Amino acid sequence: MNKLLLTGADGQLGQTFRANFLGSGLTQKYRLLSVDVQEMDLTKKGSISDYLDSHMPALIVNCGAYTSVDTAESEVEAARKINDEAVFYITRWASENSCRVIHISTDFVFDGRKREPYSPLDKTEPLGAYGATKLAGERHLLKLLPKQGVVLRASWLYSEYGHNFVKTMIQLMRRKSELGVVNDQIGSPTSAHSLVRVLFRLIERCTISGVFHWCDGGIISWYDFAVEIQRQAHKVGLLAGEIPIKPLTTKEYPTVAMRPSYSALNRVTTLEKLEIHETNWQEELRAVVLQIKALNEASYE
Repeated sequence: MNKLLLTGADGQLGQTFRANFLGSGLTQKYRLLSVDVQEMDLTKKGSISDYLDSHMPALIVNCGAYTSVDTAESEVEAARKINDEAVFYITRWASENSCRVIHISTDFVFDGRKREPYSPLDKTEPLGAYGATKLAGERHLLKLLPKQGVVLRASWLYSEYGHNFVKTMIQLMRRKSELGVVNDQIGSPTSAHSLVRVLFRLIERCTISGVFHWCDGGIISWYDFAVEIQRQAHKVGLLAGEIPIKPLTTKEYPTVAMRPSYSALNRVTTLEKLEIHETNWQEELRAVVLQIKALNEASYE
């Protein structure tokens, strides 16, 4: 049986992948190897090569990443090691060992000047260290694995696992009497569950290569997202009541790293090539909100 290596297994996407793998049908063809920093340290070339040489995977799904957008500005070297150098070592090994790689990337490879959803062929122009290091990783894969490599870009990723906007908003809405959320940064939320379903389809379509985009179809602001999170969390009983949410400008809520003012992704090519159905961002959010509720209830039992 072929080995499927999942990196970043303890992150929110890695946890979602593992939670859904057993029911995916892929167990007939692949044995899943899940690793994080303890088993394969992406900051160390030797750790990467030693693990790959000893386990010889046929497919690598690289969810491992340095994702702290603001901290990356002061920890450029750490971001570069994981998002750039590690991808080079992984894809070089894969090119020498007939191994396929599916690599997760981000909408932050774009500068946000466009005002319609970005296609996979659009010009990349990252604004900060996070986007720049992720783009460098993409380029290694596309150069070294032109026929056996896939870059899958996603935006505004969230789930019931780890740290993300949805969970943060629900926590803040429980504690605060009002909130302010940026209303002039536009993008597309992506449930880790829908992204994993796309990953499973990419794994099945083993001859596909190139760059793909995925999101759940919305073109909204962070403010719009927060309003819908509150509505749904209140509806299912995660919040006792609703609080006022104030729209803010980016100038009113400055961050260390510059963020693209528009980063919605065009997923048409992915829908067509993978022959999958469109998702709806509100429906995908509802499913995750219900999962968050279930986990909260389980923690009190």
